[in-house]
Amino acid sequence: MFIIDVTNPLTLVLLLAATVLLIFLGKEIKKPVAPALALIGFLLLVLMHSIQLGIIPTVNYDVYRSQLLGCITVDLIMIFVTFFGYLWIDDIACKFYKKKSLDNSLDWFWKQV
Repeated sequence: MFIIDVTNPLTLVLLLAATVLLIFLGKEIKKPVAPALALIGFLLLVLMHSIQLGIIPTVNYDVYRSQLLGCITVDLIMIFVTFFGYLWIDDIACKFYKKKSLDNSLDWFWKQV
């Protein structure tokens, strides 16, 4: 069974670097499309890992299960990070283009900090 192992430290560092670069690219061009691409990519990864978890072969079940659960955990953490990056860039784009945001998505967060 082929698994994209995002729990591997090298892969994790590369994914984190690519995500941070996409967030900063979105900040520079003031468009939330760049972090949205990372968000869609991580959503596809968690979907793929979830499907693979459902069709694990009986041979080496425990090894595949623990590896896939670790991958899903990392995917969900990265979705959380990229979602906040997307909201941040969307707020920057709304202020730059003087558009009215439907809701100030991060106001509740910044008021707590």
